Amino acid sequence: MMATSNNASCPAPMKATSNGAFQHENPLDYALPLLILQICLVVFFTRFIAFLCRPLRQPRVIAEIIGGILLGPSAIGRNEKFLNTVFPKKSITVLDTLGNIGLLFFLFLVGLELDMRAIRRTGHKALGIALCGITVPFVLGIGTSFALRATVSKGAEPVSFLVFMGVALSITAFPVLARILAELKLLTTDVGRIAMSAAAVNDVAAWILLALAIAISGSNGSPLVPLWVLLSGVAFVLFAVFAIRPLLVAMANRSPEGEPVKEVYICITLTLVLACSFVTDTIGIHALFGAFVLGTIMPKDGSFSGVLIEKIEDLVSGLFLPLFFVSSGLKTNVASISGGLSWAMLVLVIFNACFGKIVGTIVVSLICKVPSHEAVALGFLMNTKGLVELIVLNIGKDRKVLNDQAFAICVLMALFTTFITTPIVMAVYKPARRGAPYKHKTIQRRDPDTELRMLICFHTSRNIPTLINLIESSRGIRKRGKLCIYAMHLVELSERSSAITMVHKARRNGMPFWNKKQDDKDQMIIAFQAYEKLSSVNVRPMTAISALNSIHEDICTSAHRKCAAMIILPFHKHQRVDGSMESLGHSFHVMNQLVLSHAPCSVGILVDRGFGGTSQVPASDVSYKVVVPFFGGRDDREALCYGMRMAEHPGILLNVVKFMPPPGTSLAFGAKLVGVSSNKDKKAFEVVGGNYYDDKQQDDQLWSEFLSACNNNNQESMKHEQKLVASKGDIEAALKEMNRSNLILVGRMPSVAPLISRSDCPELGPVGSYMASSDFSNVTSVMVIQQYNPSTDIHPLVMEESDYPDMPDTPTS
Repeated sequence: MMATSNNASCPAPMKATSNGAFQHENPLDYALPLLILQICLVVFFTRFIAFLCRPLRQPRVIAEIIGGILLGPSAIGRNEKFLNTVFPKKSITVLDTLGNIGLLFFLFLVGLELDMRAIRRTGHKALGIALCGITVPFVLGIGTSFALRATVSKGAEPVSFLVFMGVALSITAFPVLARILAELKLLTTDVGRIAMSAAAVNDVAAWILLALAIAISGSNGSPLVPLWVLLSGVAFVLFAVFAIRPLLVAMANRSPEGEPVKEVYICITLTLVLACSFVTDTIGIHALFGAFVLGTIMPKDGSFSGVLIEKIEDLVSGLFLPLFFVSSGLKTNVASISGGLSWAMLVLVIFNACFGKIVGTIVVSLICKVPSHEAVALGFLMNTKGLVELIVLNIGKDRKVLNDQAFAICVLMALFTTFITTPIVMAVYKPARRGAPYKHKTIQRRDPDTELRMLICFHTSRNIPTLINLIESSRGIRKRGKLCIYAMHLVELSERSSAITMVHKARRNGMPFWNKKQDDKDQMIIAFQAYEKLSSVNVRPMTAISALNSIHEDICTSAHRKCAAMIILPFHKHQRVDGSMESLGHSFHVMNQLVLSHAPCSVGILVDRGFGGTSQVPASDVSYKVVVPFFGGRDDREALCYGMRMAEHPGILLNVVKFMPPPGTSLAFGAKLVGVSSNKDKKAFEVVGGNYYDDKQQDDQLWSEFLSACNNNNQESMKHEQKLVASKGDIEAALKEMNRSNLILVGRMPSVAPLISRSDCPELGPVGSYMASSDFSNVTSVMVIQQYNPSTDIHPLVMEESDYPDMPDTPTS
């Protein structure tokens, strides 16, 4: 009889799979198809909100929290039919379980991001800020708990509620803060370093406090139970450090760089994550602790941790983790905050959370002699909440410590405090990029024997053979040290854990950073290091990790810091097998335009059509024909000077073609605008021109220098010719004759009529945009060169200060 009554009161468990719609069965009545629909809906919805939040530069966790709330009973879920169809109560257990599995592995990744060695090295400033950033909000949280218990949480167990509210207000979300700092390019600033160190200490302290809160909330009256829970938790941590870590270190040591990690090692580690989670859940301090502790004790050096991250991050953070946010959202009913008193409590909680963190951090920062604007930025950065906050609140809700109203209030508090972080920090803290002024910002210079420094950027390994062949062609005949190359790998910053891990590595030496480790197995770096050993060129590999919409700032500031005379960028299109040009994406196109606008030196955009072939050419085998079409103007002069530099290499034959208009006319041939438009609506790119007669005088002077160099060179490696052209057609015909050479160096904005009326790359100018098109050639690489013009450098990214300390720039080999 008892069994019958139980069956009547409990809904029957859902079967896993249906027989299909043709068998007249609704797939949504079965666990697996319903779960698949839920995952697809959640991922699509949260990604859509993340797309909407992108202009506000918000971390993705904000979109996922908002998405979860909107899908729950606060918004879309108010429709009972939708809620009962897509998120019926009988499916919530499966949804919660899968979301928590994702959460386990995500917190394992968070532990991997947390470097305990860095915490041990934390300075007194960061330690003071962290301790105050926990203590003040915790005390205010205790005060807030009394107000909430008197109003919206009557009957809550006092000690548990007090500790949970203290923890909820005092947490700083370490993973979210890392992403915000990376997005705002603050990781390498003093503020970023202090914030990350303080947040790491805060994170560890928060987990300890949360363990305490869980232990207290789980006791049924006996004061010894929390004590046993905490002692067992400490015993587990010690066991993990002294028994499990040696096993992990042994597996890491047997996974050398450059070789695949054994599948059994991955399997053992992932099983350990689940086993540790089971142990901590059995102890009574939640399964998440086991996964987090295992992540923190993982060896961080070598390839083992990196491979683990690659194996699990996309599946976990892409598919499973959003389920946890929806699970939270389904428990959050904003409508439960009703009446003036409840809204007053929400304002009080937000005020106390912000006041405790921000004011507490600012006061300690000022005591530690941190500048006031940096102290304010630190205050708001430390106020970042996120995933860990939601975990705390969910545990409190599941343990009946927080009721619906208190839970909704705290979720909105976490959302608000994180949402305001990015815009306020951007408003109050703009770190000044400062640097010492330097002399040689162009290839054209009075003394050609001075060291030439170039910053060469690349996205993928596809660019590397061409770039190495270009470096070899540029080295001339000068002694070692006369050409210094900074090879910068451009890496897009994403929400993935591996990107943040790379940023942490970058942060150790400043971003962009030196690859000082000799055992670095990055194939792109190895190629440049191998070339350096074989040649007399200093090559310094670097990496810039940034969002593509602001990576131009890293490029330009690095060029200034390294005193570069030229930045070389890959064209935003690459050549396909059939010879046509395929775009790599609009972001790279915009990046090139922004570098052209803000560069502190000359810029070259390389349209790569296989310069030197698909592999590195040995110095003795170099045999290239380089052509410079010379129309006149600042950019053409820079192109000619670069060509003269290349001609010093014994394997380079330089041919300069000087275009001459008929007497009394110009090469513009009556065109109103010297430039080319990107479409019918847009205005043409105009030449930033100087005085015509000044340009003519400087052109003639450089031409005479070139002629004397030709004479001194006995016509062996430098040739020249003059062509009289009467129309655009004549210019096109002359350029077509060059399309069998290896490389063409052309100025970006010569005073020439546009050779094509429309182009999707107008920033390359009237001649460059024509040469970049598939119609021109499929074998000749083109470099479009813009000479640095101090008169147009009105808003530099780096403010030059004459008393700024000049830092040693090139490490000795």
